[in-house]
Amino acid sequence: MAREGAIPFARFMDLALYCPVYGYYESEEDKIGRKGDFYTSVSVGPLFGEMLAFQFCEWLDQMADATRNETDTVPLPRVCEAGAHDGRLAHDILNWIHLQRPDLSPGFTYYIIEPSKVRRAWQAVTLAPFIDHVRWLEAGQFPAPFRGVFFSNELLDAMPQHRLGWDGRRRRWFEWGVTGKPERLEWTRLSLPDHGEARAGFLDLIPEVPDELAAVLPGDFTIEVSPSAAAWWSLAAASIAEGKLLTIDYGYEAGGHLQPERPAGTLRAYRNHQVSTDLLAVPGQQDLTAHIDFSRIRRAGEEQGMKTEALISQELFLTRIARQTWSPPGQAVFGDWTSIRTRQFQTLTHPNYLGRTFRVLVQSRGRATSAGVFQLQNSG
Repeated sequence: MAREGAIPFARFMDLALYCPVYGYYESEEDKIGRKGDFYTSVSVGPLFGEMLAFQFCEWLDQMADATRNETDTVPLPRVCEAGAHDGRLAHDILNWIHLQRPDLSPGFTYYIIEPSKVRRAWQAVTLAPFIDHVRWLEAGQFPAPFRGVFFSNELLDAMPQHRLGWDGRRRRWFEWGVTGKPERLEWTRLSLPDHGEARAGFLDLIPEVPDELAAVLPGDFTIEVSPSAAAWWSLAAASIAEGKLLTIDYGYEAGGHLQPERPAGTLRAYRNHQVSTDLLAVPGQQDLTAHIDFSRIRRAGEEQGMKTEALISQELFLTRIARQTWSPPGQAVFGDWTSIRTRQFQTLTHPNYLGRTFRVLVQSRGRATSAGVFQLQNSG
């Protein structure tokens, strides 16, 4: 029975991360890197952005060539990033394009979808050298009809997650809610919504439990589902008239919900580079994140007519890009592989660091679809 005033964990997570006053991502403290709470591919150094820039330009060139052959017109090069945090990744991408592909610079537009005024201000400072090329969009806005490369990096894992528990006696799922006072928050059980839009968002996300498994599944076995992530990806896919849709994140594929090694789910908190399972502690002062269901995200794009080209590890994704830069003509465009770049590449791709932690989903529509370097693979 839910206690009075209880809210679903998804609502708590939304407030803890994005509240304009107290939200974790609204704080001016640096969250990423050695002085922050966690590391990302961006904090390793500029190479991550430079490699993305190289690949994005390759895709934009393919689109331009296909269009030129058919209509003698060339689409203006466009990239859209959703959730750019402080703008460092955008800076690395734009800086590489400015230095290595000045032929694209005159008409190049870099869109950023950013709902937070605070973060837009951070981004404007970071991107000051390239401000003429940057356009900001607010939450719910998409640059439709979009032609170009639309991507996100570690965005979907931070979208609100509904936390579900298994009632072994009744053999059905319930929802974990949050109740109590700010100084002492507690978990409480909530019934799943039985009607309306809230229920519709859950229907195809909650895994069915076969009778054989239901008989042995431990009580309070926990999973997460994110209708917000699937809905957002669907809208992003629908906005693309021609181009690529890409996300880099950590997650699992079909069947990943019900893994015996994860009886408490994948939600966790990060603070001062320490991982915690106390998700309700110090709201607004720790990061909250969970694995994404890549199978559901992939399906959401395909339902909007996108073609899935790749679902692979970051290790394989970046190694394939690197291979293009190690031989002409890519080598001349990308620049020298210095010792600094090599060390960053090793961190980004090593299986014990970031190479296997993150996965990359690439989908496409129109003339951007090709049988190029990123064939569909589910391995890695």
